[in-house]
Amino acid sequence: MRSCNDIMRGRIRFQALLIVLFFAYLIGKLYCEQIRRHDYYYTEARNKYVTSKKLKGVRGEIFDMHGNLLAGNMPCQNVSVTPCNIKAQDDEKISRLIAETLGLDYEYVLKRVSLKTRTVKDESGKVLTLPLKYALIANNIHLEDARYLRQVLKKHSLARNVHFEDTFTRYYPKGTFLSNVVGITTRNQGSNRGEMGLEKRFEKQLRSDSGKKTYMRSLDGWQVGDKPLQEVSSHDGSNIFLTVVEPLQSILEDELDKAWEKFRPRAAYAVMIDPATGNVLAIAERPSFDPNDRKSLDNSAFKIRLISDIMEPGSIMKPLTVAGALECKAITPDTVIDCGNGTWYYNNRPLTDTHGYGRQDVTGVIRKSSNIGIAKIGLMMGEQNLYNSLRKFGFGSRTGLPLSPESSGIFHPVKRWDGQTITRLGIGYASACTPVQMARAYCALANNGKLPKLRLIDRTVDTESGKVTVMPPAEMQQIYPPEVIQQVVKMMIAVTEPGGTATRAAIPGYHVAGKTGTSHKVANGGYVGKYFASFVGFVPAEKPAFVLLVTVDEPKGAKFGGTVSAPVWKAMAERALKYMNIPPDVPQDESKKRH
Repeated sequence: MRSCNDIMRGRIRFQALLIVLFFAYLIGKLYCEQIRRHDYYYTEARNKYVTSKKLKGVRGEIFDMHGNLLAGNMPCQNVSVTPCNIKAQDDEKISRLIAETLGLDYEYVLKRVSLKTRTVKDESGKVLTLPLKYALIANNIHLEDARYLRQVLKKHSLARNVHFEDTFTRYYPKGTFLSNVVGITTRNQGSNRGEMGLEKRFEKQLRSDSGKKTYMRSLDGWQVGDKPLQEVSSHDGSNIFLTVVEPLQSILEDELDKAWEKFRPRAAYAVMIDPATGNVLAIAERPSFDPNDRKSLDNSAFKIRLISDIMEPGSIMKPLTVAGALECKAITPDTVIDCGNGTWYYNNRPLTDTHGYGRQDVTGVIRKSSNIGIAKIGLMMGEQNLYNSLRKFGFGSRTGLPLSPESSGIFHPVKRWDGQTITRLGIGYASACTPVQMARAYCALANNGKLPKLRLIDRTVDTESGKVTVMPPAEMQQIYPPEVIQQVVKMMIAVTEPGGTATRAAIPGYHVAGKTGTSHKVANGGYVGKYFASFVGFVPAEKPAFVLLVTVDEPKGAKFGGTVSAPVWKAMAERALKYMNIPPDVPQDESKKRH
C-alpha cells in the first residue's frame, strides 16, 4: 500500500509536469508569435502607426519666346473625408453642405460619406472588415471655393473629418490662344499627363517626379515628432520656351478670327516663319478650343490641322516649279510660253486658264498664274527633273516639327505617274501637302535657296538647377543656287503689282513677293465644288522678315486666293511689320506710282 508521502510526491510531480508543459506551450506560443509571425505583426503595427504621404512635384510650364506664360499651374485643393469618424446622423447634413457649396451631385457625395467600412483579406485569406479612413470627394477645387466650404462646415461644427489637400491643376491663362499647338493635359491618377500637342510631345520634360514622406502618426492621424522616418524628395518638371512670339501670334489669331466670321469656312490656317532661322514665329488655326473648358472638348479638338490636314496646293506650287526649270536650264526668265486662248489639250484631256493669256514670258506666266504656261514648262523639264526639283523643297517628307501626328503629304515617284501628272504636278495638283510643308518650302525662296529645319522649341530650363538647354538651329541645306532664287523672287513681286493676281496683298512702301492659290477639293475620288484659297509670301522681298502662309478651307461667298486669303495676309503682314519695326524698302516716289 502506498504511503501518504508517496501520494503527495506523485501529486507534486504531476503538478510540476503540468507547470513544465504550460511553460513549454507558452514558450512555443511566444516563439511562434514573436519569431515566426514577427513580420506579420510588425507590418500590422507599422500600418497602424506608420504612414506615408505622397510629395507632389510641379509640372513644368510652357512660355513663348519672351517668357509670356501659355500653360501654367494653378494652386487648388482636393477635398476628402474620413467616413469612419463621421457620425451616421451627420452623413446627410455634411453631404448636403458639400454638394451645395461645390455644385456636386448630392447622392454621389452621400454615397462616399456614408460608406464607413472596407473589406480586406489577411494572410490566411480571412475577410476582415476595417474602418474606411479616406474617401475622395472632389479634386482641383479653386482655393476660394475650398475656403468657403471650410467656413460653412465650421459654422455647423462639421469640419473635423473633412480634409483639404494642397495640389495644382493645369491652367491656360490665354484660353484659345495657340491652344491647338500647346495642347492639353488629362488628369491621370491625380497627376497632369499630356494628352495632345506640346503637352504630350514633351511629357518627359514637363512631368514632375513625386516623392514620399514616411512618418509615425498618433491615433488621431497627426505626425509624431519633427522629423519623418524617411523622405524622398519630389522633383519639378522643366519649363519650355517656344520660338513663338506672343504679339505676332495675337495678330494671326485676331485676323484669322475676322476671316472666320467673314467667310464662315470649314477651317482656316496661318503660319509665320523666320526663313533665316526656321523659327516658327506664330502658328494659328480655326476652329480652336479653350483647354480650360474640358467639358466642351470632343475628339475633333485633338488634332493640329496645320500639320495633319493635306491639300492639293494649287497655284502656290508654281514659283517652285519655275525655280526647278531655271536650275535645270529648261527655261530662262526671257523664255516665251504660248498660253493660248485659255484651253489646251494634253493626251486628250483639257487644261484651262481663267482667261486666254496668249504669249507670255515666264514672269507673265507667274503674274497671270497660267496653268497652261506652267504645264508646258513642266514638259520642257521632263518627268524626273520635275519630280526632283519639287522633292528638294521637302514635299513627301515631314517637316520635323515636334508635333504629332504629322502627315508627310502625298508625293508619288515618277513610276507611279499617269499620263497627265507631268502637266498637273507643277500647277499644284497630283500631289498634296500640309500648310506647314508649303510654308517651309517658301522659306527656301526667301532665304536664297536654303531650306531650313523648322524650330518650335527655343530652349528648356531646369527649374531646380536653373540649367538652360538651347535647341540650336539645324544646319540649312542649300537646295538651289542663290541666283536662281533671285530670279524667281523678282517674278513673285510682279504677282502683287498691278496686273498680278494678288494686288490685294500689296503693302505700300514694301516689295511683297508672293503667290495666290485656288485649288479644288477632292472627295470620293473626284473634285467637288469646294476650294482651298491660299496666299503665301514674304516681305520685304529682298530681305524678308518672315514667310507667311494663309489658307482658308471652303470659304463661303468667294473662292479665289487673291480675293479671300490675300487681304487676310496683308492685314497680318502690315501689323507684323509695324510690331517688328521693319522699315519700308520701296522709295516713296515709287510707292506712289505702284499704289
